[in-house]
Amino acid sequence: MSQRPDRARSVATGLLILLTAVWGSTFFLIRDLVATVPPIDFLAVRFTIGAVLMVVIFRRPLRALGRRQWLAGAGLGGLYGVAQILQTIGLTHTDASVSGFITGTYVVLTPLLSALLLRERIPRATWYAVLLATVGLSVLSLNGVSVGIGEALTLGAAVVYALHIIGLGRLSTPSHATGMAAVQMLVIAVICVVAAVPDGITWPRGGGQWASVIYMATAAGALALWIQTWAQAHLSATRAAIVMTLEPVFAALFAVLFGSESLTSRMVVGGLLVLTAMYLVELLGRRADEPPSEVLHHEVT
Repeated sequence: MSQRPDRARSVATGLLILLTAVWGSTFFLIRDLVATVPPIDFLAVRFTIGAVLMVVIFRRPLRALGRRQWLAGAGLGGLYGVAQILQTIGLTHTDASVSGFITGTYVVLTPLLSALLLRERIPRATWYAVLLATVGLSVLSLNGVSVGIGEALTLGAAVVYALHIIGLGRLSTPSHATGMAAVQMLVIAVICVVAAVPDGITWPRGGGQWASVIYMATAAGALALWIQTWAQAHLSATRAAIVMTLEPVFAALFAVLFGSESLTSRMVVGGLLVLTAMYLVELLGRRADEPPSEVLHHEVT
C-alpha cells in the first residue's frame, strides 16, 4: 500500500520540476514582450487564452465539480490572480533580480503560515531545506536591495503565493484537480482583464510576440496550473514550495543558453544550494522527520 503513495509523490515532484523549468524558460520571453506590451495587458491576454483553452478541453471535469470545488477553485484562483497583479506592478518599481528573490521568499512564508494558520508541525529537516533554499535564492538574485513600494508589493505577492500553495495542499484532490485548475484559470483571467480594461488593452504585435504569448498561455499557463493543482494533491505545501524554488535556477540556465548572459560563480553556487535544499526535503526529510499523519492527510484530502 505504501508504494502507490510514494510513487504518486515521486511523479508529483517530477512534474513540479518540469513546471519550474517551463516557468524558468519564460523570463527572457517576458522581458522582451513587456518592452512593448504593458505587463497587466500581457497578463490579461495570456490568462484569457489559457482560460478559453481549459474550458474547451476540460468541459466534463468542470461539469463534474460540486459547489464546494467551484468555491475552492474560485478562491484559489482569486489568490493567484491577486499575486500576479501585485508581482507585476512591483516589478515596474524594482529590479527583476530583486523581484525574483522576494517572490521566492514564499519558500519561507509557506511553512511559517502553515504553522501559524493550520497548526501544522514542520519537520526539522524541512526548516533546514527552507534555509538552504533561501540562501541559494539570495546568492542567485541579490547584489543589494533597498526597501520601497516595489519591494513591498512584491513581498505582498509572495505572501499571497504562499497562501495559494497552502490552499492547494489542503483543497486539491486527484479526482478534482483538472476541474479546479480550470476554475482557477477562469478567475485569474477575470481578475487580470478587470485590472487591464480601465486603461485599454494593448495587444501583442507580430508573429514573434503572439508565439511567445501563446506559449506562455498554454505550456506556462494552462498546463502549468493543471500540473501544480494535481501535484499538490500528493505533496505537502512546504515540500511543493521548496521544489518550486528551482524556477530561478532554470531561469538562469535558460538565460545562459538562449539569452546573452554568461555563467557566473553566483549562478553555480546559488543553484547548487537550491538543489541541495530539494534533495534534503525530498530524501532526508521524508525518511527522518515527516510524521505518518502528514502522509495520511494527503491521502484523504
